[in-house]
Amino acid sequence: MGEVNFIVDQMKRVYGGEAWYGSGLREILADVTAERARARPLTGAHTIWEITLHIAAWMGAVRGRIEGKPVDEPEEGDWPAVEGEDEKAWKATLAKLDRAHEQLVEAVSSLSDQALKDKTAGRDHSLRFTLHGIIQHNLYHTGQIALLKKA
Repeated sequence: MGEVNFIVDQMKRVYGGEAWYGSGLREILADVTAERARARPLTGAHTIWEITLHIAAWMGAVRGRIEGKPVDEPEEGDWPAVEGEDEKAWKATLAKLDRAHEQLVEAVSSLSDQALKDKTAGRDHSLRFTLHGIIQHNLYHTGQIALLKKA
């Protein structure tokens, strides 16, 4: 398995499941309602909804970097505002997350292993470093969501 295929595999496992550590992000979000997603059980902490939007935004930013755009911050901001509070709005957020994941996987899948050595647009590190970073980012926030569900 080449490096690109390995990275794609890891992205899919972190997102959809069958990860070594346990449940993937979408498995953890599967039973979350809009009410639960907007709850703030820990004062000063982000909500599940806010974290979900943040993850989607950064997957989009990384996709932009793959496409050669020197993205400093996601177009919608680091922590996009939650719009709406009902189940329809929550489902739209989940659909946005799914699209961001699918588009990122598609962009990564189009790369060659050699391209991973190239510098990320607007950065001093490699594309390989960036892609492993987004995997780590998503794992970190998946853990936060899992803990918020228990709080």
